[in-house]
Amino acid sequence: MFPRLVVVAGLMLAACSPSKLAYGQVKSAMMEAGLSEANSACMATRMTDRLSLGQLQKLKQLKGEKRSLWDYVSAVRRVGDAEAVSVTASSAALCASGLAAEKK
Repeated sequence: MFPRLVVVAGLMLAACSPSKLAYGQVKSAMMEAGLSEANSACMATRMTDRLSLGQLQKLKQLKGEKRSLWDYVSAVRRVGDAEAVSVTASSAALCASGLAAEKK
């Protein structure tokens, strides 16, 4: 009985990957940074799949007034993480253009 319980618990944890758990927090942080809900949702989906939890933690610190997507990308540049900038910029471009699969 116990081994079966361990297997079931392991499968449940695998289904709730860290990126899936971080999605809501990242989306909320991006909205607090001034992005629209639609762009925050689209970008958070892409970013949580592509960035580490440590990188996402750094980006959660970016709070501010209403920002455009490009102002947000500029703020991310100041964090100093090239991968985070690349993922953020590509996510912003794809989400703004409607080309991101997450936006459809």
